[in-house]
Amino acid sequence: MAIQNPNAKPWYKEPWPWILASGPLIVVIAGIWTFRIAVTSSDGLVSEDYYKQGLAVGKTIAQSDNAKAIGLTAHVLFLPGALKVRLSADAGFVPPPVLRASLSHPTRAGMDQAFDLPLLGADYEVKARLPESGNWLLLLEDNDKTWRLLGNIPLPAPNGAVIGAANPAQLVSQ
Repeated sequence: MAIQNPNAKPWYKEPWPWILASGPLIVVIAGIWTFRIAVTSSDGLVSEDYYKQGLAVGKTIAQSDNAKAIGLTAHVLFLPGALKVRLSADAGFVPPPVLRASLSHPTRAGMDQAFDLPLLGADYEVKARLPESGNWLLLLEDNDKTWRLLGNIPLPAPNGAVIGAANPAQLVSQ
């Protein structure tokens, strides 16, 4: 027969079972919390119709090729409260009266902005509240969608950026 220690505490009054059980308990609580976050928050898909966009890749490649064929380049300047664009191209290019610009965040669709820039003299300009920092995709196209320029622009870009069909995006340094 085993001799029992009369001074021994019951198991639930010892610290070691509770310390050992705390690891799995913390994992269960973290799992429940992660599940709650997954259910209550949106994943923020950048595009709801990504399948249709995948099918339209051929069209967008043709638009980029059209811009490259006419030697189209955009000089983009981010001013406080305004976006200014100057297009340059080969001889014979007729600038459209309105330029469509889309400023898209790569992962947050809710931060995307779209502008119609009217031609004012030699430049296209619109007053807008622009993002202050981060990586942004800038898409420029005419209203007929015959050509397009797409570039990745890290903001702030105090000296502007150059987007061309031959060079997707370059920051201007002065």
